Amino acid sequence: MNKNIKAHIAVLLGNFFFGTAIVAIKHLSPSLMQPLALNVVRVTVALILFWLLFLLKPTHPLIQKKDIPLFLLCALTGVTINQILFIKGASITSPIHTSLLALTTPVAITIIAVWLIKEKFTSNKLFGLILGISGAAILILSKDQVNKSSSILGDAFIIINAVSYAFYLVLVQPLMQRYKPLHVIRWIFLFGSMMIVPIGWNDFLQIKWNDFLWTHWLALSFVVIGATFFAYIFIIYGIAHLGSSVTGTYIYMQPVFATITSMILFNEKLSFIKLFSAALIFAGVYLVNRKKELSTAEGLESLD
Repeated sequence: MNKNIKAHIAVLLGNFFFGTAIVAIKHLSPSLMQPLALNVVRVTVALILFWLLFLLKPTHPLIQKKDIPLFLLCALTGVTINQILFIKGASITSPIHTSLLALTTPVAITIIAVWLIKEKFTSNKLFGLILGISGAAILILSKDQVNKSSSILGDAFIIINAVSYAFYLVLVQPLMQRYKPLHVIRWIFLFGSMMIVPIGWNDFLQIKWNDFLWTHWLALSFVVIGATFFAYIFIIYGIAHLGSSVTGTYIYMQPVFATITSMILFNEKLSFIKLFSAALIFAGVYLVNRKKELSTAEGLESLD
């Protein structure tokens, strides 16, 4: 299996974790822990796991001084703003709105990539964006007739989170031309944890650990290990081999995974609308990948 195929699979898995994590977050916050407290747990445990991998296979641990500002910017956009606003937004608005508004990311990525790194905007990308957004909108709006528990503030948090994550996906790409992807994510999480932990420490101390059931521990493990540790590894691997625009487009799969999760956990029925929406989303992902321009990050070494 070549690196590009592995990268597509990795990005798909990463978005599976992100898409299904919305249900787990709603199960934990704000009933047992505030969003900032969940962020502290999420970032701290993931940071420990990233550096444990380093101990298993040590490489040069340092980064160049000139790259520190870019690492800090990636930590701010990809960890601090992204995670704080995503969990806060998901905790106070509906999963439907969370999934729909997260689709701001690939639109923002396309604009940012054209602006900052002069990526070519092709007709395939444009048509793929239209198909993907249309499919996700049909899917989510059809569910919204049942669940309307949305919040304007929560919606705003998700939009800002999506734009911040888009900046991260574009800004992190140059770092992976100089470092291995896993080494990049270690330092990004180190800097990100230095921002998040002081902000959320008081909320962390108020977590109701005694009220946790096994379902809450399962949800917390899924958010921390699956939707943070593994998801970030998979996504950054995809950026290294596919580029930011293609990687960002896979966010269209998140509503599909969220719907499937809802069917399993809440016994929702599979309808023609959902199948048709999924077909549009897959078609959008295909078109963006078809005859794509070579990414500036292609050909980088694999994860250390």
